[in-house]
Amino acid sequence: MDDTHGRGATIGVIGGSGFYSFLEDVEHHHLSTPWGAPSGPVAIGTADTHHGPRRVAFLPRHGPAHEHPPHRINYRANLWALRSVGVTRVLAPCASGSLQPGIHPGDFVVTDQFVDRTYGREQTFFDGPVANHVSVADPYCPELRALAVTAGRDVGITVHDGGTVVVVQGPRFSTRAESRWYRSAGWDVINMTQYPEVALARELGLCYAAIALITDYDTGVEGLEDVEPVTQEAVFRFFDENVERVRTLLFRALEAVPVERGCGCRALSNGVEPVPPPAG
Repeated sequence: MDDTHGRGATIGVIGGSGFYSFLEDVEHHHLSTPWGAPSGPVAIGTADTHHGPRRVAFLPRHGPAHEHPPHRINYRANLWALRSVGVTRVLAPCASGSLQPGIHPGDFVVTDQFVDRTYGREQTFFDGPVANHVSVADPYCPELRALAVTAGRDVGITVHDGGTVVVVQGPRFSTRAESRWYRSAGWDVINMTQYPEVALARELGLCYAAIALITDYDTGVEGLEDVEPVTQEAVFRFFDENVERVRTLLFRALEAVPVERGCGCRALSNGVEPVPPPAG
């Protein structure tokens, strides 16, 4: 396993390229993987935590200039690149829309379930000849989830402990009919990138927790009929206005990540190693 010449990291963050601004001694690594190029360079730096200095790897999910739309992200390369530098646990901030009236823009949701409504994405490392059927009944790491919830509440941020995210294909937003369907099913938030990212982490035996910043009400919710449907401009603006809150929660969670894993995520990969595709 490549540890980038001794500069490896055990904690990874998949998110915006600005999230590593609080790290020291940052180096950028342009990595290649058997599944192609990741979304961008992996930035590895040092963070001071309760457990001493820790190396943390950041990877911009959509690329340094947000050039990769959600349905074209090379999720396999992203997760493989993080594992190749030593990452065993991944925190994944992401923008999401609310489907329920009790979840408001500015809140955070640490999801515990997903529903996949995507199609055509490369979604597994096991395309043959090796087969591996991993369990994703509980797709998110309970240890990392608990840390993220506590971190947010410690710094005064409204955090919902648990929630189902429905993952849509994108890049378009939902119709009103689709959004009503998702709400009627009882799903809590909507997003375009959680799948297959979380499932691929499970295949590699990585711990994974999503930290969803709620940016909008999708097409609206009951009792808020005057809410305008979500737009790209509104999502980007809201996320930019709240990026410091995301950083604060994220860094507080990073501080608390224990050195040794106390969950069972690694075992759920069945101990089966993916066979990379032939070169060329």
